[in-house]
Amino acid sequence: MHVPDGFINAPVSVGAAAVAAGAVAVSLRGARRELDERTAPLAGLVAAFIFAVQMLNFPVAAGTSGHLLGGALAAILVGPYTGVLCISVVLLMQGILFADGGLTALGVNITVMGVVTVVVAYALFRGLVKVLPRRRRSVTVASFAAALISVPAAACVFTAIYAIGGTTDVPVSKVLTAMVGVHVLIGIGEAVITMLTVGAVVAVRPDLVYGARGLAAPLKLRVGGELVDAPAARPVPVAARSTRAVWATGLVTALVLAGFVSFYASASPDGLEKVAADKGIDKKVEDHSAKDSPLADYGVKDIANARLSGGLAGVIGVGVTVVAGTGIFWSIRRRQTKDAGPTRVPETI
Repeated sequence: MHVPDGFINAPVSVGAAAVAAGAVAVSLRGARRELDERTAPLAGLVAAFIFAVQMLNFPVAAGTSGHLLGGALAAILVGPYTGVLCISVVLLMQGILFADGGLTALGVNITVMGVVTVVVAYALFRGLVKVLPRRRRSVTVASFAAALISVPAAACVFTAIYAIGGTTDVPVSKVLTAMVGVHVLIGIGEAVITMLTVGAVVAVRPDLVYGARGLAAPLKLRVGGELVDAPAARPVPVAARSTRAVWATGLVTALVLAGFVSFYASASPDGLEKVAADKGIDKKVEDHSAKDSPLADYGVKDIANARLSGGLAGVIGVGVTVVAGTGIFWSIRRRQTKDAGPTRVPETI
């Protein structure tokens, strides 16, 4: 759902940029409460993983594909504030290096793909985990539903922005029907990817899943025929809970997805591109200002072999994103530590 330059007029694009900037500023402050010395580098990894999976377009209908937006996944794994920053980092890297998503439309893309998906997904996720049984499986079920709803919600907000500042004269009702229809299907794919990823991390390291914090049911012991609360377990020091294995596994997975599996992704236009072409809202689309970038369109310039070119571009993208993301999140974490001292590790499932 990367909006290119020319879909939305300048005044509305500026307004969306202001909204996005405000959301990022709020998220920079909020992320200080979400990050600790273990999760700061993992947040950079989440951004890189989302970058990689976004390269894997999957077919959803005849001539149409979809890809992960990632807002729900990021919010559940590392927290809503950090999640907004993760998606913002991904969109910035894609726009500058790969000419994917217009630079003048960056505010629109952050608002739609980052803020809306994160807010909708995390609000629904938290609501569901409060009413579902306090089990790990509830986290994966809630993540499926949250991701599913977040995608058509983002499509609705894009349509609202188009209604205010669209550069073509196409009935909004037609755009809304087409956008929601195709993005419900894309949302199913988003939900499956989110559920599987969250489930995999919860299965091995539930303490690293932000959305699973505080959900542990008290352990019961039978004493004299009655169930009583067991004494609280002594917490394992943060330093003893190494994240190296998770970090290495996640990075290797992202590199494989971007560097190899992406070659087999669907070549069909994604949901927004398809709707834009069918309804005519792309008549005034503009060339990307980074169209001559050495990595434009996810290929390395002057490398003729498509498999090698795309794979190398994907690996470079993962590398740049993980370095940029990790640097940003470590900086936020260090600022938090300086201002407030060490944080307490919450109880997990």
